[in-house]
Amino acid sequence: MTSAAPAPDTLRLDDAPGLACRHCGAPLAQSVADLGMHPPCQSIVRPEDRWAPEAVYPLHAFVCPECRLVQIDAVVPPEDIFTEYAYFSSYSTSWLAHASRYAEAMTERFGLGRESTVVEIASNDGYLLRNFVERGIPCLGVEPAANVAKAAEAAGVPTRVAFFGEDEARAMREEGIRADLIAANNVLAHTPHLNSFVAGLAALLTEPTDGQPGGVATLEFPHLVRLMEGNQFDTIYHEHFSYFSFTTAERVFAAHGLTLFDVEELPTHGGSLRIYARHAADTARPVSDAVRSLRQREADWGVDADATYAAFADRVRQTKHALLRFLLEAAAEGKTVAGYGAAGKGNTLLNACGVKPDLVAFTVDRNPYKQDTFLPGSRIPVFAPEAIFEHRPDYVLILPWNLREEISGQMAGIREWGGRFVVPIPELETF
Repeated sequence: MTSAAPAPDTLRLDDAPGLACRHCGAPLAQSVADLGMHPPCQSIVRPEDRWAPEAVYPLHAFVCPECRLVQIDAVVPPEDIFTEYAYFSSYSTSWLAHASRYAEAMTERFGLGRESTVVEIASNDGYLLRNFVERGIPCLGVEPAANVAKAAEAAGVPTRVAFFGEDEARAMREEGIRADLIAANNVLAHTPHLNSFVAGLAALLTEPTDGQPGGVATLEFPHLVRLMEGNQFDTIYHEHFSYFSFTTAERVFAAHGLTLFDVEELPTHGGSLRIYARHAADTARPVSDAVRSLRQREADWGVDADATYAAFADRVRQTKHALLRFLLEAAAEGKTVAGYGAAGKGNTLLNACGVKPDLVAFTVDRNPYKQDTFLPGSRIPVFAPEAIFEHRPDYVLILPWNLREEISGQMAGIREWGGRFVVPIPELETF
């Protein structure tokens, strides 16, 4: 009598991956989410390439047994993702408001003025730094995608086209650049060269002198705890190489001489952290109670327990099944479904579920750069938002579910023909 095979989620790939943690070098063995094969989720399929083949890569997240960094293998070179980038931050009104509030808060908290220097890493189209330009505060963007850097320059934001890391930071120092404030929003996860990136932050920040505080780096990134609690597996994709708890971030920054002295929990991207880093020697900025509190809450949550990560796959599977069940039932009833959004998280969701145009007829996006193209993998056509009102679908599937209120407000007119909204995460919901 043969023994029953273990369920897929109980399998451990102890010697299969041959991968090492990008921070501490420990062997990676425990799978967190295996989402199959995907094309890069921010790629654009032009009409002339609709029937052409595209490269696909494994999308599989593991957790480090030592530092607890959740990560995917860097199978797609960052140059292939970020040299020409399809995401322009200025097309989200809520994100623009978030950036404006950030600039106001940082200017007041750290006393920034005309003698200060603000550097943003991955500055995109200048959406954030323009707020400092308007205040007369000198700033510089560092952005690897030449097409979006050009848009930033046109908006009056000085921009350096480069991938940021320790070498680039030292080159900037040699040119006399020191940062009193470094902003790095939603970029820490995007670098496969994690240690070089954090070392670069340390190199670029002004040092404390004679009891005067030095520079501060603030970084925003999706909080791993919120990602797993909310089943947000669609935020796992090739351009997000790493996924951070606060505990892991502390370990990584400490290894490069930086102390996290404050932290804020934000609602952005389904639940993010904003961490504040300074040189370890900069004792003028004491560690806040918020740091100690979050560190303890993550310990209680199980940040260092294998079982915490093993349970995640079950919720991923349930969400995938729920979405497919809904789409298949809608099709059987003769109902039409259109999507809203052509962002990375939506592509991960659709491709992980194997959704094609027979289940989601088309999607729409406000970004003209993506209109009249096709989504990677699924090859679902992308139109301008007006297509919703031209075709009057029965359901609008909101793919960037973190913007559900903004999008449902913009698209409230679908109620005129009885249209309803659908959000797939954290649990499938129609409203």
